[in-house]
Amino acid sequence: MIRYINEKEVTQILTMEKTVELVEQALRDRAEGRAIDTPRVRTAIPAGSLQIMQGAVPGMNLIGYKAYYSARSKGTRYFVHLFNAETREPTAIIEASHLGMVRTGAASGVAARYLARKNSAVVGMIGAGKQAIGQLEAVCVTRKIREVRVFSRTPERAQKFCDAMGAKLGVKIYPVASAANAVRGADIINVITKASEPVLEGAWLEPGQHINAAGGNSFSRRELDEAAVKRSYVVVDARGTARNESGDLLPLVKAGVLDWDTLPELGEVIVGSAPGRTSDQQITLYESHGMCIQDLYPAQHILEVARAKNLGIDLPI
Repeated sequence: MIRYINEKEVTQILTMEKTVELVEQALRDRAEGRAIDTPRVRTAIPAGSLQIMQGAVPGMNLIGYKAYYSARSKGTRYFVHLFNAETREPTAIIEASHLGMVRTGAASGVAARYLARKNSAVVGMIGAGKQAIGQLEAVCVTRKIREVRVFSRTPERAQKFCDAMGAKLGVKIYPVASAANAVRGADIINVITKASEPVLEGAWLEPGQHINAAGGNSFSRRELDEAAVKRSYVVVDARGTARNESGDLLPLVKAGVLDWDTLPELGEVIVGSAPGRTSDQQITLYESHGMCIQDLYPAQHILEVARAKNLGIDLPI
């Protein structure tokens, strides 16, 4: 039987603390050859686009994919499908909007653990939508954050975000009037937007800062200008995915400043086969585009908890 688990049940099961642990393990396992990840593929039609990400963890008898369809006028539906790799039987279909937000944030939290200064305490947020929730919450899991500054092009959204996250996280959090004001004096900068033109300028950056850039997973999107990337030690989640869709990095690759084949991956930093931060003055940048294994590990956890707590429904498949 295949277990169907809905968004409400996923929200009940999945915590940020556990997801950070699982995403870090996924990245570690891939860097050491125990997990497989296939870059996203897209199929576009006039009405919208279908996107599919695939991965496998042979040691867990786990293989699966995440599929999501974006209808231009109706939003996006996300699902993760899991299979038992030995028996070929499907084991779960999981509604994955909340899962995607939490695991994307968790990856940035892991990046902050390995790339931000250990005494990082101030976060600057550029973007205050749904995805920003996970970005901030995860960084608060991996670093002792005491102050957060939030910029959004919609001031009402920034204030709403501050009210909700201040109550949830118990940190000082307040809106600021510009992206530059969010960046100046911050230890960690989270950029999570759908911008097609840069919203973070290299001229604003200060020595020792760490940047999580998680919105630029398309060549049509750019969150950082070229100066910001040039000033940074760049780490990606996966070279193959970055090559296919990193709007922030593409101009620097074309200019010969960066090389897709030599960009360090976060998993390599975790296991020590690539350097992390080398000094307190270094500016570091994590370019996050998304990997299927970041979904599969939490999804398997969700399935196991759902079975134990009798959540979800079994489908006669």
